[in-house]
Amino acid sequence: MDFNRKKLRLGDVLVNSKAISNTQLLQALDLQKGSGKKLGEVLVDEGIVTEEQIAMALSTQLHIELIDLTTIAVSQDILDLIPVNVLKKNKIFPIEYAQDSMNVLRVAMADPMDMYAQDDISIITNCQVEPAVTTTRNIMLAIDKYYGQDEVTTALEAYAKEKNLTVEEVDAAEEDINSSPIVMLVKEMIDKAVRQRASDIHIEPTERKVRVRYRIDGALYERAKYDINVLNAMVARIKIIGGMDISEKRKPQDGRITQVVDRMEYDIRVSVLPTVYGEKVVMRLTSKTGLTKEKSQLGLKPRELEQFDYILSNPHGILLVTGPTGSGKSTTLYTALSELNKEDVNIITVEDPVEANIDGINQVQVNPKAELTFATALRSILRQDPDIIMIGEIRDQETASIAVQASITGHLVVSTLHTNSSASTITRLEDMGIESYLIADSVIGVIAQRLVRRLCKECKRPVLATADQKEVMGCNMEEDLTIYEPCGCSKCDNTGYKGRIGVYEIMKMSPRLKTIISKRQGADAIKEQALQEGMYTLRMSATEYVLDGTTSFDEMVKVSFDS
Repeated sequence: MDFNRKKLRLGDVLVNSKAISNTQLLQALDLQKGSGKKLGEVLVDEGIVTEEQIAMALSTQLHIELIDLTTIAVSQDILDLIPVNVLKKNKIFPIEYAQDSMNVLRVAMADPMDMYAQDDISIITNCQVEPAVTTTRNIMLAIDKYYGQDEVTTALEAYAKEKNLTVEEVDAAEEDINSSPIVMLVKEMIDKAVRQRASDIHIEPTERKVRVRYRIDGALYERAKYDINVLNAMVARIKIIGGMDISEKRKPQDGRITQVVDRMEYDIRVSVLPTVYGEKVVMRLTSKTGLTKEKSQLGLKPRELEQFDYILSNPHGILLVTGPTGSGKSTTLYTALSELNKEDVNIITVEDPVEANIDGINQVQVNPKAELTFATALRSILRQDPDIIMIGEIRDQETASIAVQASITGHLVVSTLHTNSSASTITRLEDMGIESYLIADSVIGVIAQRLVRRLCKECKRPVLATADQKEVMGCNMEEDLTIYEPCGCSKCDNTGYKGRIGVYEIMKMSPRLKTIISKRQGADAIKEQALQEGMYTLRMSATEYVLDGTTSFDEMVKVSFDS
């Protein structure tokens, strides 16, 4: 172990490796005073560097290995060496004994210069420590993976013992809902979901068990099973922190929770629904920063970016973003708003609920109890001298007609609608009772969108496309065509996919399209004309991602089934 490291400090390491400037270091040290945080935490929280950049700088400057714990299998005898609370406290994870000695333990550390942590481990394991470097997130994921279930099981055993529970005595468990094992169980469940990039947590009672599933990249995966006798205590805990009525078990309820996970604040919408075997809970997780992405991160191709910018440059009219629930519509809208958010414009939104707070934008949340619906809020907003109005969703004729009127009187209106394609959005507005000449006059563009899962770069495998697949994608039947399919590895939790990317069908309004809409010639005529004018359908856009290996054929078919 090289004790010269003791003299080095994280700030110096980062400045030497040019990860940060001297000015940024001084700024961070200033912020650190009195915050009780480590310098690394301050730098990451302020967005000056990422955890990955810190790890790389430490690795190069200290000449120690940079490792990715997701690709390493750790044996049980190594896991048994150090108690999990020590790992969490010091942000470390044991990997293996060094090749030539059982007295040297290789340990992944978020801060390899932390001599106190190394001393702790030496005392506990009676081994010398050989540090490697990784990110805090990587360590927390490994702790979840190897110890998560044991921790929860121990907590639940403690809970059952404390209560002397049998399955029949379910209701007796409710007296002390704040009992710590259950508090811990719920917190751990949310922490784990966030670290695994889940968007929803489903807690589902069956006859004898409680099943916990996470929705990751749009698909549900079972992550835990508990005995049914912990259900009531779990639901009661969630109701307490979600501000719901604990005693009401027969009616559906909604609530909100805010929880900080790895120093990031998450907004959690909770829905509780009574089922045959007990109450089912679904929690939707959103991070405050997750919805406001850079335009480049949406997955828009260069030609789509051009169309997107062109539509947004209109001073007035309606831009509609359409697609099913969970297809990324809100993210697209928020990105558009952030783009338009300048000092010289007044932007007002009406949402149900407000999903992310953006500085400089006035956001209104609908409240039916106070008779503040989309329609009443919109009427008031028009008297607030807005330039740009965002409507969370057009649900009825009243909202649609106010939106159309607002756009014709010189406002830019952006909103969402639940339809399958760009062309059918126009006919949906007609079905809502809006005059076709008004639609032709007000709509400036429609973006239909879906999300496809990205294939994991580490394990995707090339295969030759079959004749049927080539036909669906409209490719040359004679030529061999290589596409990729999912495989599954430790990097992607054996799912074969990691992350998602947007697929878009953007229809810009043109004089010819306006004529077709005014004459009510139907969705097919609108689609045909838009295709002639260069619109790419969802299937065409998704096919491009299949051909360049970004996604699989199955994902493409899923998002463009009706094309």
